[in-house]
Amino acid sequence: MPFSEAVRLAFQAIWNSKLRSFFTLLGIIVSVGFLVVVVAVIQGMNAYVKENLTGAMIGTNAFQVRRTPIAIGLLDEQQMRAIQKRPIITPEDAEAIRQALGDADAVALQSGWPTPVSDVSYRNRNVGSVLVFGVTAPYQIVQDYRFLAGDPLTDLDVRGRRPVVVLGYDIADKLFDQPTSAVSHKVRIAGREVTVKGVIERKGRMLGQSFDGFVLLPFTTFEAQYGRRKTTVVSVKMANADLIPGAMARAEEAMRVAHRLRPGEPNDFTVDKADALVAFWKNLTRLLFTAIPAIVCIGIVVGGIVIMNIMLMTVNERTREIGIRKSLGATQRDIRRQFLIEAVVLASLGGIQGVIGGWVLAAAVSSFTPLPARVTLWSVGVALALGAGAGILFGVFPATRAARLDPITALRSE
Repeated sequence: MPFSEAVRLAFQAIWNSKLRSFFTLLGIIVSVGFLVVVVAVIQGMNAYVKENLTGAMIGTNAFQVRRTPIAIGLLDEQQMRAIQKRPIITPEDAEAIRQALGDADAVALQSGWPTPVSDVSYRNRNVGSVLVFGVTAPYQIVQDYRFLAGDPLTDLDVRGRRPVVVLGYDIADKLFDQPTSAVSHKVRIAGREVTVKGVIERKGRMLGQSFDGFVLLPFTTFEAQYGRRKTTVVSVKMANADLIPGAMARAEEAMRVAHRLRPGEPNDFTVDKADALVAFWKNLTRLLFTAIPAIVCIGIVVGGIVIMNIMLMTVNERTREIGIRKSLGATQRDIRRQFLIEAVVLASLGGIQGVIGGWVLAAAVSSFTPLPARVTLWSVGVALALGAGAGILFGVFPATRAARLDPITALRSE
């Protein structure tokens, strides 16, 4: 029997039992769809972290000198105790780095953990739980902030400990009828009155978390009100990404000299770039990837067992047909191939329906939830291979049983 004829007969048999075929494939459809949509969400999150979150948190073409590493959630208790003994990053450290990196676009100092959360009010309007950061002027360059209205903080504001503030877009939008009208008005932060100097353009949201719900105070003004933080951070912005490795090495050397560390002594600081945040996130998502194969395999096995049982039932129903084909010259190989192709086509159709369903669901997740989702070709390929593989694996036994039927006995079957 030609291969094309076997495929045609397989589609004909599936079409003649459409409802039964659909319920037979339900396990494979659900498993494949689950694989596609979960991988799409994880891949979308990874891409979003790489393309947007790192830029929003660290800045593009930038790295940080920190007391604590970005991947703090992956450290054990002993490492945490060692980090807690580290000295706080100081303005003198920032100055040492600035002198060592004369080619840097900006070297900034910013307040770290614990970040104060405060109410910000204007007249009878109030916004609660606002993140308050103390920064030096170059921080706004590191973060690529664009100003919707007003001016950025300056070195004079920092040196003069001026009572001025820059508002994130969400804060200005909630306190004023027009965000652009906030400039020059006085707002209260934790009861202290400061003048709005500028409003930053909107940066957007991720997973329902806004990147615009903050205020920036001059670093000296911040420390006068809130005191020194435990994890002050130095941020450095370079002209392009190729300059970052060399700049990180020079910054590390400058910090070791500033902290008077001897050769062989471990660093009492961390030099991190955006890749550290991406790696931290990927370590978290890797845990999900370890669970997905087990769940999908269970579904595929269950769906494959259902396919095998249905194919066995089909062999029993078509015993007389098998006898007639053998009496007309069909070999065991022809019969085996016919039923194996039918099982593979059946399972492949389930895989295709699962991919389509997963693709549609991933698009719905991306459109109607904060979760980004990106369907990748490799996940589609794996899903289709799983479907076809289940057909081959669980179709061999029914096909072999059909091929071994005695033609005389088969012809006598009713």
